[in-house]
Amino acid sequence: MFFLKEYYPVLIFLGFSLALAGVIFGASFILAVSDADTEKLSSYECGFDPYEDARNAFDVRFYLVAILFLLFDIETIFLFPWSVSLSQLPSIGYWSMLDFLFELVVGFIYAWQIGSLDWE
Repeated sequence: MFFLKEYYPVLIFLGFSLALAGVIFGASFILAVSDADTEKLSSYECGFDPYEDARNAFDVRFYLVAILFLLFDIETIFLFPWSVSLSQLPSIGYWSMLDFLFELVVGFIYAWQIGSLDWE
């Protein structure tokens, strides 16, 4: 039991944090006002009703466009550090970034060709 003595402060902090989290959670559950108004019950930006059966078929185009946006948006973020340090990069850094941009453009053209960006 002597070796557990050095863990007592950790156990005290753990107990205090769990008690505080329980008090905060309980207070927010008891004191929260839960009035459902028309804005909360309206459709979200994606067009789905917030309260419907989960087994209904949904349109995958919303998610496809969101994933494509994230993919191309995150990939273009790599352009900022490259453009800042372009004068200090060796030629391999320049050509590898041009290869990256070429692959990005080819991917964008492919997504456009297969109709991923069409909203019919």
